[in-house]
Amino acid sequence: MTSDIAAILAIDGIATGAVYALVAIGTVLIFTVTRVIFIPFGDIAAFTALTLAALDAKRFPGTGALVVILACLATLIEIISLVRAGETRLLPRALFFYLALPVAVVGLAWLTMRADPPLAVRLVLALMLITPIAPLLDRIVFRPIADGTVLLLLTVSVALHFALVGLGLLFFGPEGVRTEPLTSLSAEFAGVLVSGQTMLIVIAALVFSGLLFVFFDFTLVGKSLRATAVNRTGSRLMGIRPARAGTIAYLLGSLMAGVSGILIAPVNTVFYDSGFLIGLKAFVGAIVGGMTSYPGAAIGAVGVGILESFASFESSALKDVIVFSLLIPILIWRSLASLHSEEEIEE
Repeated sequence: MTSDIAAILAIDGIATGAVYALVAIGTVLIFTVTRVIFIPFGDIAAFTALTLAALDAKRFPGTGALVVILACLATLIEIISLVRAGETRLLPRALFFYLALPVAVVGLAWLTMRADPPLAVRLVLALMLITPIAPLLDRIVFRPIADGTVLLLLTVSVALHFALVGLGLLFFGPEGVRTEPLTSLSAEFAGVLVSGQTMLIVIAALVFSGLLFVFFDFTLVGKSLRATAVNRTGSRLMGIRPARAGTIAYLLGSLMAGVSGILIAPVNTVFYDSGFLIGLKAFVGAIVGGMTSYPGAAIGAVGVGILESFASFESSALKDVIVFSLLIPILIWRSLASLHSEEEIEE
């Protein structure tokens, strides 16, 4: 391996790691607020890439039908919950947020597609269609068991991933897609040619990380999410609703997964089941941060990307084995370095 090859591999690894960083930060965000290790995060990223590819081909994506079905299920569950609790006065609000708003987003995307929109509009449409998925899944799957143990939530999250893989095959088909690069620009750094797509990926990761920092430190909603992450009971006593905080976390997470999918689609062929590897590699990075630190998760994810790049050069068949083997020493290190406490069980 020459220095030029090492530099090329490092740049490629940083670009891949930047995408993993967005997914890892979103995973940590959802976990700290809701205690859910959201395994389908990578599936949403893959669905975004498939959605954008369908829009580029001037076809309305199956994401629209998926969102409508999820909206109907979430609305039904919310109506049953409100009727049982005797809070029928909240039914109009539930119908607006869980049914009317997602269906309106799908309708707007369908009408816009008929006008053959440019690339920038198609990117916005893909994000619009994908953003409601995680909050709707939260209402359907996770909120009814929000007080369950972390292990129960993880088991359900894994089951949800397999369900989404089946839905992905149904709505998107088995074909892989790769979209056109978002930019054709390129630049040379220290004798190494860097594509504009690579620079765009890194810039997007830095921008979104900075926006998250501003959101959590300088906005009231962000501070309420941080309070919920620190102490759910205490935040509830202070007037913060954990369910609402969870919905906001899922919205932000879904948006970050969407951006990740858009960025990775031009550089990797994405299939309906590609999300699992994306999410799992990002999860390795999130583990480096202990599932609590955003900078730690980002640094760990970039490290995973660089390791994957060099491992693929040495042995492309074993690159995933090498990356996932990294989990073992990290988990041992985290287990020895962390303070342990018995999980509280509410009766």
